[in-house]
Amino acid sequence: MHIDAFIDRFSAGLSDIEALPFPEARRAYDKLCRTFAPANPAGMHIEDSAINGVSVRRFNPQQPSPGCVLFIHGGGFTIGSTDSHHGPAASLAQQLEREVVSVNYRLAPEVKYPAMLEDCKAVLAAVQPVALVGDSAGGRLAIDLAHPLSEAPPLGLIYPPVGELSPACLGEDAPLLARNDVLSIRQQYPEIIATHRDNNPPANSIEVLTVERDPLTRPIEAALANWRAAGASVGYRCAPQMVHAALHAQSQLPDMGSAWQAFCHALKQRLDG
Repeated sequence: MHIDAFIDRFSAGLSDIEALPFPEARRAYDKLCRTFAPANPAGMHIEDSAINGVSVRRFNPQQPSPGCVLFIHGGGFTIGSTDSHHGPAASLAQQLEREVVSVNYRLAPEVKYPAMLEDCKAVLAAVQPVALVGDSAGGRLAIDLAHPLSEAPPLGLIYPPVGELSPACLGEDAPLLARNDVLSIRQQYPEIIATHRDNNPPANSIEVLTVERDPLTRPIEAALANWRAAGASVGYRCAPQMVHAALHAQSQLPDMGSAWQAFCHALKQRLDG
C-alpha cells in the first residue's frame, strides 16, 4: 500500500466517525483500525480477561520468554481500545516473543486523565511488566506510569505527546494529525502537559519510534536530547514519509513496517540483554 492510499482510507473513516455519538464512534474506530490489521500470528493465544477490575486482552505467543509487556493503546484519550490496537499488540507479542497485556483503560469524557492513569497503574501493579509500550496517547500514559517508579522497566514509545505541546514547540501540520488537534487535546486534558517533568527521562532504557509527517515529532526529538543528556540510553528511529496512525498499517506500509521491525528488535535486545 502507498502512504497516500492509507491516508485517504483512514481520513475517510475518521470523517464518518466525527458526527457519531461516542459509543458508536468508538465501535466505528475499532472497526476502521482492524481493517488494516493482519491475521493473528500462527499459534498466538489471545484471551480477554480483567485484572484488578480493568479489562485487558492478553496475547501469548508460542513458547514465550519470561515476563510480560504492558501495552497502552492510543486514540486521543477519547477513542481506542484493545480492539482498535489488536494488530499492533499481537505483532508486539510476536516480535518480542513475550506475553503482551493490552489495557482497556477508561476514556474521556466519562473520566478524566488521572482515572485513565489509575486503570493502567492497577494493571501495572498486578503484572509487574518487563517493559511498558504505548502509542500516541498511550505513550503519554506509559511515560507518566514510569516517572514515579524507582526502577522503571524499559519503555517503548510510538509518537507520544511530550513536553509543553505549545504552538512554538510543535512541528508543521500533517495528514491525520494537525497542530490544532494537538492543541485541542492539550486544552481538554491539561494533565498531559509535561513542560518540566519531561526534562527528566522517565526510564533509563527507552526505545522511540516516530514518523516524519507528524507535529509531535519535533517535541519528541527535543525531549530525547534532554533524556540522553541526563544519561538515559535512548534508541530512536523515524519512519520516512509516514504519518500519525500509520502503526495500524505497518504490515502494509513498507517504510512503517521496517521502522516497526527495527523498533521491536531494539526493544527485544534490551529485554533479552
